[in-house]
Amino acid sequence: MHPLQKTAHLPKTHKAIVYPSPGSTPLKTAITTIPTPRPAPGEVLVRLTHSGVCSSDLGILTNSVGFPPTPENQVGGHEGVGHVVAFGESTADTALAGNLKIGDRVGIKWVSAICGCCMPCLSGRDALCEKVKVSGYVTPGTFQEYVIAPATYVTPIPEGLESEIAAPMLCGGLTVYSALRKSGAQAGDFVVIPGAGGGLGHLAVQIAARGMGLRVIGIDAGPKEEFVKSLGAEVFFDITKYSQDAEGSAKLAEDVKAATPRGAGAASVIVCVGSTAVYAQAIHFLGFGGSLVCVGLTKDLTVPIGGAFPNLMIAQELRILGSAVGNRKEAIEVLEMAARGVVKTHVTVEPMSKLTEVFEKLSKGQLHGRVVIDLGKE
Repeated sequence: MHPLQKTAHLPKTHKAIVYPSPGSTPLKTAITTIPTPRPAPGEVLVRLTHSGVCSSDLGILTNSVGFPPTPENQVGGHEGVGHVVAFGESTADTALAGNLKIGDRVGIKWVSAICGCCMPCLSGRDALCEKVKVSGYVTPGTFQEYVIAPATYVTPIPEGLESEIAAPMLCGGLTVYSALRKSGAQAGDFVVIPGAGGGLGHLAVQIAARGMGLRVIGIDAGPKEEFVKSLGAEVFFDITKYSQDAEGSAKLAEDVKAATPRGAGAASVIVCVGSTAVYAQAIHFLGFGGSLVCVGLTKDLTVPIGGAFPNLMIAQELRILGSAVGNRKEAIEVLEMAARGVVKTHVTVEPMSKLTEVFEKLSKGQLHGRVVIDLGKE
């Protein structure tokens, strides 16, 4: 047995960032000390070094994700990268460990564990598992120094890929990669990405343009134009130049379609922002046979997608589909894409003490790219 597999060397406690009172205002997180868990059979203990900050984390903190309330003092986070420091009893000697060994760098995703037996799991729809565990929401997350994970569900991090770059790929990159695959868009097709300069959007632009051969139309606020085009977008529309009424939306749809061959419209729209108004606009960007892929969660839980009239859907053979995070195979694929330099997360690294400030900026749409928390700095 490798000496690091013994748990005696592990600290009794470690630092974590918790949500003291989810749903309250102002936004609040707190650094605290919690007991360091010991891995059970089938589990590994990961010493985390970095964790990305995602808009879903904000939704969990604010109790606006549309599911049961977030428990008080929950440890948030679901884009963690670190090293395996211990195996549960007998795990290292069984098939459960796979090729894992002490010291391996691995990632913890939004979906932290699945049963592997239900129909969604057998279909590769990990996020729909009937017994799914969501990191940082229904199970302790990655805004902490140590975390438990199933040995079979951690994701290997490619050698040479920096941890702070890898972290956002575990949810943000994986989510948009899976959405693009589900969209049905083929190389050479136009896709529209509202929120193109944001945490999800800036990854979607790169994966679409550089990794999948798609032609990208980005939509975001004007100051992000140069950034979005540098990522591979051919066309950019400044959303602030269009009024927020029906006339403004119609003009935006007209301009988007005019940017596509023969004005036919886009093959797909990947909505990376949680806005019911944007969803209502997006349906009108599509050409015949196009798909609207819902990625961004909205706060208005009961508001349907405006403009999705049955007669229009039938006449143009349009599709609307939801896409949660991807599966284990897609996680490996998108990380390998990052390791090859096809896509690179634009990150700002902050210490643990800055998380509340990061959430405040995220809630106001003031972030470019992604923020990653360095768990070694308080």
